[in-house]
Amino acid sequence: MSFEFTKENIDNYLKELAKEYRKQVGKGTPAELILIGGASVLVNYGFRNMTTDIDALFRGASAMKDAVSQVGDRFGLPAGWLNEDFTHTDSYTPRLIEFSTYYRTYANMLTIRTVSAEYLIAMKLKSGRQYKSDLSDVLGILAEHQRQGTPLSMERIQKAVADLYGDFAALPEPSRRFIINVMENGDFETLYAQIIRGEQETKDLLLEFEKNYPQTIRPENVDTIAENLQQKTDRASVMAMLRKRQVDSAAQNHNNHVVHRDDFER
Repeated sequence: MSFEFTKENIDNYLKELAKEYRKQVGKGTPAELILIGGASVLVNYGFRNMTTDIDALFRGASAMKDAVSQVGDRFGLPAGWLNEDFTHTDSYTPRLIEFSTYYRTYANMLTIRTVSAEYLIAMKLKSGRQYKSDLSDVLGILAEHQRQGTPLSMERIQKAVADLYGDFAALPEPSRRFIINVMENGDFETLYAQIIRGEQETKDLLLEFEKNYPQTIRPENVDTIAENLQQKTDRASVMAMLRKRQVDSAAQNHNNHVVHRDDFER
């Protein structure tokens, strides 16, 4: 079972990280972390419960990575519990630093910044992974802002995408279609519940695929496999629905025939 980071324990581990970092470098070399992805969603919003690792951008002395390892060992955290792997994905851009926002400072040494609102949405749309929480995070953010009376407009989202990636057209076509349809619909709560179910189904399909074909799924092909599995499931669902309709229709015709014959015989 994978380790679960929550808003509460993330704060605790970051506090410990600040203490360890100060122990290693003294008081004269402050550092900065920018929380990305699921961790940024967790600390800014209340709709998501956990993430399995903490993606961040490190800004400071190289001793920070040693401090991360020390804290991980001390608390039994998984290797890479706080990492910069995100920088190798399509949704990374160095412009994130420019558009990050202040969150908290620990031990007068470690400043934490996060990605907020429309910039988080832009990043999630850039990834658009069906087997992760990208699309449900988009809807969760939209729904929470709507409940708070601070709704996000399509114009703000498009500007955030342009700020980070140059142009709205830089998003994958399915993500562009998704956000346009979502914003036109406006019922973010209902859509969130639907997307959560779909993401879980895709995760389950990937787990079943990995069970049947061990060591087949790799970082470079997981998106393609997830998409193909989902499409096959969607087609199978459609065919099952059609077959059910045919069976129901045949049963209804049979019942009607029986009723008519009984009427005639009486």
